[in-house]
Amino acid sequence: MAIDPICDMEVNEKTAKWSSDYQGKRFYFCAPGCKKMFDKDPAKWANKPVGGGHEGHSCGCCGGH
Repeated sequence: MAIDPICDMEVNEKTAKWSSDYQGKRFYFCAPGCKKMFDKDPAKWANKPVGGGHEGHSCGCCGGH
């Protein structure tokens, strides 16, 4: 399982609907809003530690998981 860099949700790489490539690495997202946030500024999110995202947030990027 991959970790969505925006909201820290687990994402199955085999069934993920949304992904982006950045600096030779593929990132997977739980929802299109998370992908959109990543794509706006991938450098900000690509190297953040797990747990450093919007976990437990209500910004609406992924429906507030």
